[in-house]
Amino acid sequence: LAMGGNYTQPKFILLGITDTPWARAPLFGLFLLIYIITLVGNTGLMVLVWVAPSLHTPMYFFLAHLSLADVCYSTIISPKMLTDLLFGDKTISWAGCAAQFHLFALFVTAECHLLAAMAYDRHMAICHPLRYVLLVTPRACWHLVACSYLVASLSALLYTGCTFGGSFCGPRRVDHFFCDASPVLRLACSAARGRELAIFGLAAANGLGTGAAVLLSYGRILRALLGMRSAPSRARAFRTCASHLASVSVFYGTLFFMYLQPASWHGGRDKVASVFYTVVSPMLNPFIYSLRNTEVKAALGKCRRRM
Repeated sequence: LAMGGNYTQPKFILLGITDTPWARAPLFGLFLLIYIITLVGNTGLMVLVWVAPSLHTPMYFFLAHLSLADVCYSTIISPKMLTDLLFGDKTISWAGCAAQFHLFALFVTAECHLLAAMAYDRHMAICHPLRYVLLVTPRACWHLVACSYLVASLSALLYTGCTFGGSFCGPRRVDHFFCDASPVLRLACSAARGRELAIFGLAAANGLGTGAAVLLSYGRILRALLGMRSAPSRARAFRTCASHLASVSVFYGTLFFMYLQPASWHGGRDKVASVFYTVVSPMLNPFIYSLRNTEVKAALGKCRRRM
């Protein structure tokens, strides 16, 4: 595979989270535990939404797809990171690196749009309860999910083309634990400034666009909550939004820190932020949406009694 420069080198080397030998075993155990909890929690939530008739509503339909996206992009990152920690073989082929980044970008972008769709669902349920059943139909939900994945697929193609479309030379040591855009572009032979700006602009369009939709929805929800005269109704409506707000805050906070800053600002803190939204955040979502959710608890109780 000729990649420019004076020689051919078909592999990248992921430097990983740490180069300290004694830290590998504890980190392997910690991240393996987190990954198992992520798989069990999100898969369990998807199965529960599928089998429990009381959860066959738009909110839980979107939540099941959110769990699917969490499982997918966690699986794209965690197994490679775990094998690197366990065996110390940090090499990855050019094709494997591009595929990892492409799939990661696809599911992370899809999650942004799914969170916006969930905010729209809550806005319609609270602000327009009489029109909710007519507007938020199963067909409309499928259209929103399909559009989320379509936009994410097109965005991922552009992200990947901008990141891997040039030539690479020199020692291809990626200072990260997975193939992300910024550390890969640092290895480009040719000037990558234009491609960095294109990625930044596309990330801003997806992140800020969906973030604005979430903020707009919750601004109207807050106005509706303040106008409610019944305190129990206000508390019930707030409970339905609290889990989603917590998930949005965790996800968008680290995502904006990573991708909406100039390339010159990227440094060692990126790995900590990346661990949080690629490894920790997918594990937290099932707990955020189930621990204080009476409907999920009730459905889980019914499933246990039935079994």
